[in-house]
Amino acid sequence: MAFQPIIDAQTGQVYAYEALVRGANGEPAAEVIARVTPENRYAFDQQCRVAAIEGAVAAGILKTGARLSINFLPNAVYSPAACIQLTLKTAQATGFPPDRLIFEFTEDEEMADTDHVKHIVETYQKMGFATAIDDFGAGHAGLGLLAKFQTDIIKIDMELVRNLDASLPRRLILDGVVRIAASLNILVIAEGIETEGEYAAIRTLGIRYVQGYLFARPGFRELPQVVMPGQDFAAVA
Repeated sequence: MAFQPIIDAQTGQVYAYEALVRGANGEPAAEVIARVTPENRYAFDQQCRVAAIEGAVAAGILKTGARLSINFLPNAVYSPAACIQLTLKTAQATGFPPDRLIFEFTEDEEMADTDHVKHIVETYQKMGFATAIDDFGAGHAGLGLLAKFQTDIIKIDMELVRNLDASLPRRLILDGVVRIAASLNILVIAEGIETEGEYAAIRTLGIRYVQGYLFARPGFRELPQVVMPGQDFAAVA
């Protein structure tokens, strides 16, 4: 696993670290995920959860107050209550507090049964976990998915963030999303921020939580240092 921080722009502190799958020698996620098949999807999803928790603890996350965000595959979860058991055992074995876990799923994975995904999200929420839609605004679903069920967090897709400072349509779209999210009491994270102009535009829209190469690249088996543009401080994991 590699870990990329999600930062609270008001304080410069790390809100959470997202666990990103990598090969044993640091191979990119796409190369690893390309080997996932319907036959091994469940085992892959389970192992990713274990590796995320064990890797984050080994990297020192317990010394911070940060949460851990784990990507999961909705199509790999046949029963949310049953499939979470190994995750809970791993958290207990490593001393990681389960209430600091965030589970995010991407819109890029086609969901054959959105009712099933809704059930997963609601079950996780009842168990005290935070939930998130990753890549919001791209992939197989958008506002229609949010109308069906509400996660605790939405992560704005980087395609909407890219060149935001130079695109009025993007700013208007994101302004609408931010207003909707606020009305639904959903936290918004802007991901994929690469320039100070994009960051400034994000902050102007009132988005507090940010992620991207501008602040820190993913650290392979480590929690990277964060550098905030235009600030006197650096948040250190």
